[in-house]
Amino acid sequence: MKIGMISFAHGHANSYARSLLKLPGVELVGIADDNEERGKAKAAEFGTEYYELDDLLAIPEIDGVIICSENAKHRQFTEAAARAGKHILVEKPIATTLEDAQAMIDICKEEGVKLQVAFPCRFIPAVQQAKEAIDNGRLGRLIGIRSSNHGQNPGGWFIDPELSGGGAVMDHTVHIVDLIRWIFDCEVTEVYAEADSMIYGIDIDDCGLLSMALSNGAFATLDPSWSRPRAFPTWGDVIMQIVGTNGVIDVDAGRQKLDLYSNEQGYRHVSWGDDMDYYLIKDWVEMIAQDREPFITGEDGLRALEVALAAYQSAKSHSVVHIQD
Repeated sequence: MKIGMISFAHGHANSYARSLLKLPGVELVGIADDNEERGKAKAAEFGTEYYELDDLLAIPEIDGVIICSENAKHRQFTEAAARAGKHILVEKPIATTLEDAQAMIDICKEEGVKLQVAFPCRFIPAVQQAKEAIDNGRLGRLIGIRSSNHGQNPGGWFIDPELSGGGAVMDHTVHIVDLIRWIFDCEVTEVYAEADSMIYGIDIDDCGLLSMALSNGAFATLDPSWSRPRAFPTWGDVIMQIVGTNGVIDVDAGRQKLDLYSNEQGYRHVSWGDDMDYYLIKDWVEMIAQDREPFITGEDGLRALEVALAAYQSAKSHSVVHIQD
């Protein structure tokens, strides 16, 4: 199978490219990037060719493309790839507006290509085991979820609202909301949120807190803040405490690690855990090969974005925002 990549603006592109190179029978044919210097450097790093976008999409042997551009450019690259007949994996959030997200879903349906959104947290073993336990009824009726998806301030285009669509709330709300929707087969119906810039002195939100009502009668809270210092050993965290009538499940994606202390090197954090990005890419490649529906659909991406946008609306109005089905 032959795959192309469009833009390395988002750092996740590096992990996705490494994952492609690990998969047997998969070739990274080329990279297109509207930042030519970056694109050529990444092509050299990953042992492939640099192309202009139209030239990359014109290669008939390419089965699919991975889009890791700035959030606001997802629609234009998705539409170009869909018209070229390429299956698509697009970085989260799917877009910066619901209009763009729906347009992306529609063009892929019209052109007969498959659109998957990059929510790799579904592939965390602890998350999958939690879902299995809940599906088997071991937790009883869901009462509430306390969650966090902290990270570091990425800087660059992430703090430019024209390109990112929002700060920490946009960046990290979508991960947890997707997990809630997938694990519990429910929707977020109401959101109350606070969001502000309190840590880095930037002109975009770097912290926030969401309270959400769910369609199954439960509630959830989420802290999506960019509150991790650069010295923190991982990119952030994915933590969920799930409370039911029969028990509690604690999910912490960062627990697959070793803390090493030595006189020579001091403290070192060493992860031995599973690579969720690898399993995301593997699943997407298998979807294309098996001609099946995406595990994570464009509609999933739209629903998660809808909650993030509702959170901003709530923070601005200081009131509860209701989300219509």
